[in-house]
Amino acid sequence: MHLACYRGGVGIIQIRDVPDETERTLKARAEREGKSLAAYVRDLLNEEASTPTMDEVMAKVAADEPVPYDPDFVRETMREGRR
Repeated sequence: MHLACYRGGVGIIQIRDVPDETERTLKARAEREGKSLAAYVRDLLNEEASTPTMDEVMAKVAADEPVPYDPDFVRETMREGRR
């Protein structure tokens, strides 16, 4: 297969030069889930786009306000959690 095409709500994504084996695998997986190839690939893309990368997670952590660390509070919280 030389061209895969996704047409969604507002955009089009074309993927060229998809190996035949990859296409067969994706088609078989889509069929097992009762989906078209386009729906299956769209779901894969949506899931990938909704999962933050490690760099995105680390950037968010770096931008967050620091949390004050009080060892006594941590110990007390842990004790309460064990009850």
